[in-house]
Amino acid sequence: MFIHRFKRGFVAAAMLLTLLLVLAGCGKNGNSGTIVEGKVNVITSFYPIYEFAKAIGGEEANVINLLPTGVEPHDWTPRSQDILNASKAQLFLYNGAGLEGWVPNFLKGLGADAKVKTVEISHGIDLIEAEGDDGHGHGGEEAEHGEAHSDHDEETEPHHVDPHTWVSPKSAIIMAENIKNSYIEVDPEHREAYEARYQELLGQLQALDAKFTEQLSSLPKKEIVVSHQAFGYLCRDYGLTQHAIMGLSPEAEPRAQDLVALSKLVKEKGIRYVFFEELVSDKLAKTLASEAGVDTLVLNPVEGLTKAQAQAGDNYFTLMEKNLQNLIQALQ
Repeated sequence: MFIHRFKRGFVAAAMLLTLLLVLAGCGKNGNSGTIVEGKVNVITSFYPIYEFAKAIGGEEANVINLLPTGVEPHDWTPRSQDILNASKAQLFLYNGAGLEGWVPNFLKGLGADAKVKTVEISHGIDLIEAEGDDGHGHGGEEAEHGEAHSDHDEETEPHHVDPHTWVSPKSAIIMAENIKNSYIEVDPEHREAYEARYQELLGQLQALDAKFTEQLSSLPKKEIVVSHQAFGYLCRDYGLTQHAIMGLSPEAEPRAQDLVALSKLVKEKGIRYVFFEELVSDKLAKTLASEAGVDTLVLNPVEGLTKAQAQAGDNYFTLMEKNLQNLIQALQ
């Protein structure tokens, strides 16, 4: 009887240890972090900022990402625990450009005693004004967002800032510098360490930028069809044009005539793939591809990791490399 109870207790302890290890691993891209005394505590609004902040902050920083693994950021809202953590942190880093609509109320909830420095890290990027959908209207063929257009009537065609800055390595370089400067401002004592780690990250981003520039410039085709209007900065910086099924928000619903027009465009332009992304439904992309008689491929806006990607050790650079290879396949 004693041996039986011992075995049961041992099994239960082993299961508990395994659960704790799994939960610890899930914290990599989730919001389960806690404030750590003696470090620069940084709260980030979603995955790319988290990755860059971790890389630059190194051992001096404790970085907590608000957005859980596998969650799409456009309609997410923070919890009370997130506000509590931010009120005790030294830095709160968010993208801005309209991505995180919850930020004003979040900042009000921090309280008068909070000393956290708030930084909009898209500052300094030449933002794109995209016509059409902000998530509450319609996307469709009109949404070609390689660059901002000014030849539409301002009163009849609504304009919204495209928040998807990080999808272009050129913009990501500016964002990384903003993060580095934020660290130095709140912790000048470790300036040299932040500068050194930033230079390493900058080298990676510059190499990625050069690879996108070289390999995309030599391709014969320049037009892509995507499920979600998330690639404006990528298209502007590397000479492409996107046609989006949905608008700036992946929750936007296209009209039937938009899908018909896109299907016609795919056939006329000889486009061979419709791109979809993992964090939102691929139903519309696959419907369009089927109607147009073409295949689908992934083009990842790198808004977050899926659980499978987190477990596989994927990051901004591996996902952007996969994006590049899929673009090359589609545009040949």
